[in-house]
Amino acid sequence: MAEQNFVDYVKICCRSGAGGAGSVHFHRSKATNKGGPDGGNGGRGGHIILRGNSNVWTLLALKYRKHVIATPGVAGSGNNCTGADGEDIILDVPLGTVARDAETGEVDFEITEHGETRILVPGGRGGLGNAHFKSPSNQAPEYAQPGEPGMEEWKILELKVLADVGLVGFPNAGKSSLLAALTAAKPEIANYPFTTLTPNLGIVRYRDHQSFVMADIPGIIENAHLGKGLGLRFLRHIERNSVLLFMVPADTEDISAAYHILLRELEMYNPELMDKPRMLAISKADLIDEEIMQWISSDLKLDIPYTFISSVTGYGLIKLKDMLWTLMNNPA
Repeated sequence: MAEQNFVDYVKICCRSGAGGAGSVHFHRSKATNKGGPDGGNGGRGGHIILRGNSNVWTLLALKYRKHVIATPGVAGSGNNCTGADGEDIILDVPLGTVARDAETGEVDFEITEHGETRILVPGGRGGLGNAHFKSPSNQAPEYAQPGEPGMEEWKILELKVLADVGLVGFPNAGKSSLLAALTAAKPEIANYPFTTLTPNLGIVRYRDHQSFVMADIPGIIENAHLGKGLGLRFLRHIERNSVLLFMVPADTEDISAAYHILLRELEMYNPELMDKPRMLAISKADLIDEEIMQWISSDLKLDIPYTFISSVTGYGLIKLKDMLWTLMNNPA
């Protein structure tokens, strides 16, 4: 997916349809000169609805659609006929989309399942016709309700990438190389920081025709939780991953310290991330030999599982997949 086509934030103006007015009508026929009230109710105004679609990966379709307008309901008519409802507007969004109010910032809901539908802005209710107000003391009401007006609200839609495994590391830690080695994804790979500017997803094939989804998140730098680097824009993508795979290159001066800096950034952003299963992959193992691996292992002070890998030579990748699969299915 081209980076310019990955859109994970849009702000749109949504206007739902107004409800149709109730009808004031009295039954008339050849046999009935002065019948009772039979005014029907007005139809509901059109809703604006979000629908989860697992085949959609970005909010690109809404990037240039700043106004979404539903149609009003039809007024009721005689013979107790209810007006037609306004046509709903259904917007397909990726799984992991969060809808929030643009003014208050309050989260309305989250879309997490394929086919899940949630009303973003409800249409106005249709008004009741005069037949509804008939009573023993008022057998010929000459009034009906108007329809409720539609609502106009600005909404923010944010995408939080859904994946089984999220890669967490500093820029140029080898995350894109690992994704390319394990999946059919083709992320941009280069030897400079911030090569990855948008999240990339890939499907990792596993034993017995099983698979899991891996997400390459843009690199984190110290104080990212304060907005530095790519900051908060991409930290939110980590929230949706089941397992966090931290990556630190083998040539890092202090691997334990680097891991704890990354961990602190996640904790400062959202303490709930500390409850997710996590492990460490020491990447670029092709740059060191077995003796140095043993020395690094003896010096590590970690309370999580770790392994050495090389995306270039394939060293340790099968073991890595086994460890990730175990974490996903037996997080305890």
